[in-house]
Amino acid sequence: MSNPYRCPNCKTNKTRFNKIEQIAQPIKMDAQTGETVDSYQNGNIEAFHIIYQGPDYKVQCAVCGNIEDERAFTQFAKLGH
Repeated sequence: MSNPYRCPNCKTNKTRFNKIEQIAQPIKMDAQTGETVDSYQNGNIEAFHIIYQGPDYKVQCAVCGNIEDERAFTQFAKLGH
């Protein structure tokens, strides 16, 4: 279901936005070098590694550059100021 957006930062933009997909890649890094030691796939996660549970995408205002969760843009559009 589609909802109208309005930027909560610049307060004027209602039409130009960028949707930014967030694709989490669970990895384990070497603490000294920063190199990837392991890349977890197919649910093969070690203990103490929490799976990303955030939104699938964020929204960016294409006028002022503000980046927020989609909810911030839809809620501000509902205010109608």
